[in-house]
Amino acid sequence: MNGMSTPFPVKSALPESLIQPLDQANQNLLSHVHPPDWSNPVGNGRYDLCVLGAGTAGLVSAVAAASLGARVALIEKSLFGGDCLNAGCVPSKALLRSAKLIGELRNAKALGVDTDGSTVNFGRIMERMRLRRSDLGQHDSVSRLVNLGVDVFLGEAEFTGRSTVQVKNQSLHFRRAIIATGSRPRIPEIPGLTETRYLTNKNLFWLTDLPRRLLVLGAGPVGCEMAQAFARFGSHVTVLDLAEQVLPREDRDAAALIQRQLSADGVQFKLNAAIQKVVHHGAEIQVHFQQSGISKEACGDQFLIAGGREPNIESLNLKVAGVVHGESGVVVNDQLRTTNRRIYAAGDVCSTFRFTHVADAMARVAIQNALFYGRKKVSTLVIPWCTYTDPEIAHVGLNSEEASARGHRVESLTVPLAEVDRAVLDEMTDGFVRVHHECGRLLGCTIVATHANEMIGEATYAISQHGTLSDISNTIHPYPTQIEALRKAGDAYRRSLITPRLKRWLRRYFVWSRRW
Repeated sequence: MNGMSTPFPVKSALPESLIQPLDQANQNLLSHVHPPDWSNPVGNGRYDLCVLGAGTAGLVSAVAAASLGARVALIEKSLFGGDCLNAGCVPSKALLRSAKLIGELRNAKALGVDTDGSTVNFGRIMERMRLRRSDLGQHDSVSRLVNLGVDVFLGEAEFTGRSTVQVKNQSLHFRRAIIATGSRPRIPEIPGLTETRYLTNKNLFWLTDLPRRLLVLGAGPVGCEMAQAFARFGSHVTVLDLAEQVLPREDRDAAALIQRQLSADGVQFKLNAAIQKVVHHGAEIQVHFQQSGISKEACGDQFLIAGGREPNIESLNLKVAGVVHGESGVVVNDQLRTTNRRIYAAGDVCSTFRFTHVADAMARVAIQNALFYGRKKVSTLVIPWCTYTDPEIAHVGLNSEEASARGHRVESLTVPLAEVDRAVLDEMTDGFVRVHHECGRLLGCTIVATHANEMIGEATYAISQHGTLSDISNTIHPYPTQIEALRKAGDAYRRSLITPRLKRWLRRYFVWSRRW
């Protein structure tokens, strides 16, 4: 996730309850991910693998090892499924689906469909989110891991030695361990914030009433996604960030397009905003900031902190285990091994790429290296990322500046969606596909489109297999589809190979061939 630039030090978020409200959907979810009547097994003997944390990286590690016949212990102090299931990808995308429908209804007239308006029922939107999250909870459930032969321990883990860990007064011995304790919201130490109620991704999805005015601190992916969703639901949304553009890690043109769309949805942006303090007056929250040296304030009824992540490592007693760590998390080498040769790490706790799919990929590397003395390197991973606004942004590989800095002779090609038939037919022409290449070899790709997250896979595969734009051009793509934009980029590259000198030669050839 992209974090907001801030001049303030950070502090840990306060402990929170597991989940709210305790309706039937959330009770069903808890029965999967933190059964209230659970009793830990009696650990005995030595485990082939002890996994700390049951988020994506931890679950993938435990399932893979158990499926191969290893004796596995899995420890989780909170909710199985981690942030992704409970407070991240799953609930946010459920809300974004509802928000996308609202956007489609607003565009209905352009498609020749007259609607009588739409009424947004925020309570039902949140109820649907909780139901779908509960449905998916069974995939990350305690019972599933137990059925695979994993010993599941609920409680806080603490290393007591280089090959031992304690959970609820039980000492577990392991041959190898994987730290996969994830991350949590980073909370800036802004004057007045501790006296102010605020939301993070942990409790945002507990809301049952729509905020009339929502303040969002951070214009990264989480901030932009939720800002657009709540604006479409009917909130007056203001986003503040010290950065000069939204989505600072993205292509500037792509970020500008997203900002224009969010502004059209009613989101107000306060960029280059240095936060001074937060004041809580009754039901109103006031954020005081400076912009170009001028003191200003923004007011709201709820305040969402979306300013990045920090690793969950404080309670692990890593020093006793001989594991070096820093502000960004556990220190690992390219094989994901820590400074203790018996202990590895995967996911948010040791990665700068804090995405679910990266945690999954890192866990696969860690398992191979930890259990089978492998030499898999995390640096070889080709990592795409997506921001699920409407339209979406997806990116993989290098941008032009990064490619140039690495010594590549980079060239870029851009195909506007206005030149793609399916995008025109769908009234979805705000976007583009941009590729960066060196003599045709694909180095990076940015896509802004309604289905960018689905489209980026082809570019990711091409880069991981050292593919070229000619390869993409030669691949048959179904017509009409938006992914044709990537083929058009390949075609544009191949046309660029036809130099004036080659054209003159070809003309002579055709003159000669017409004689026969």
